Amino acid sequence: MSAPTLAAGALKKRAPLRPARVLLHVFLAGTALAWLAPLLWAVFSALRPYSETSAKGYVSWPDKLSLDNFTNAFEQSDMMHYFGNTLLIAVPAVLLTLFLSSMVAFYVSRFDFRLNLALLLVFTAGNLLPQQVIITPLYRLYLLTNLPGITASGKLYDSALGLVLIHVAFQSGFCAFVLSNYMRSLPHELTEAALVDGASVWRMYWQITLPLCKPAMAALATLLSIWIYNDFFWALVLISTGENMPITSALNNLSGQYFTDPNLVAAGALLTAIPTLVVYFVLQRQFVSGLTLGSNKG
Repeated sequence: MSAPTLAAGALKKRAPLRPARVLLHVFLAGTALAWLAPLLWAVFSALRPYSETSAKGYVSWPDKLSLDNFTNAFEQSDMMHYFGNTLLIAVPAVLLTLFLSSMVAFYVSRFDFRLNLALLLVFTAGNLLPQQVIITPLYRLYLLTNLPGITASGKLYDSALGLVLIHVAFQSGFCAFVLSNYMRSLPHELTEAALVDGASVWRMYWQITLPLCKPAMAALATLLSIWIYNDFFWALVLISTGENMPITSALNNLSGQYFTDPNLVAAGALLTAIPTLVVYFVLQRQFVSGLTLGSNKG
């Protein structure tokens, strides 16, 4: 490579930054810091003993940093038990939501009928309804399932089954919408050839269409796992027994009636967030693709 070519390349690499680009980087760095500030402050508070912060204030230089608050939060709140409650709710809810919404998506994307679009709009409209609007009638309806004549397996209030059904109902519309758009992008020749060969509708769905939807299903499974795990509203309203609460609502156990240690609560909140971070970093690619999934129609 000649000297003039090298000089031209060096000039391109050393081109001065434009003011607009500098302002953009400053804005992005400031936004990122604003989002991270509460998390960093929670970590800083969780590492300090309450006696120190009560004496010196939270805006002070620490004399001691330790993991004692994390240990105490884990032991006092019995987190393994509540993590188990969360898994008992999240795993069935995610599997049921994906299974039912994929069947709806297959039907509306592969069969033409008059109510095709209307049926999909009905499922999608459920996501537009604010959850707080229906909490009162739903709460009364759940209480009716706890009447003396109903067995424990059929009770919805104060049970994992009730929360599973709630999450399935509210998440199925979004998943059906996304999967239907994804299935429309698949070649129709595949199902037509299977139909000519005598395959049933179930076989076309289960053995042909569903395996091709693995990328979409993986992205939705990641999003659903995070959403359902982080749910606080429904568990707080529909669970009355402390032992039946998922981990997000069980953090309230760290607050006493007359005294609350904010450092201990911060440590418990950080421990609660660990599974969400693990799921995100392990399935980061599926999570990012899930943000744009279904935005384009085939």
